[in-house]
Amino acid sequence: MALTPEQVKHVSALARVALTPEEMDRYRAQMDVILDNFRVLQEVDTEGIPPTGHSVPLNTVMREDEPGPSSPKEDVLANAPRREEDYFRVRAVLEE
Repeated sequence: MALTPEQVKHVSALARVALTPEEMDRYRAQMDVILDNFRVLQEVDTEGIPPTGHSVPLNTVMREDEPGPSSPKEDVLANAPRREEDYFRVRAVLEE
């Protein structure tokens, strides 16, 4: 079932995207292909397959967050563009 120009216009309005008539035709054809792919997926037998959030198991590559010793103050402030005593000096970002 092909999309109608009205359906494409509705989708473009929802996305707040203005389309020229040429773009409407091009996107209608592209959206038809996308919807055809979803139709194929709907034919796949998923009976007995539990729903999952991911297709493969997730393993984090991050280390555990464990407290450790702090870096020396001079090392931390060594590359600060602006410094005031033992603090970073930054421009004020508060609005009045």
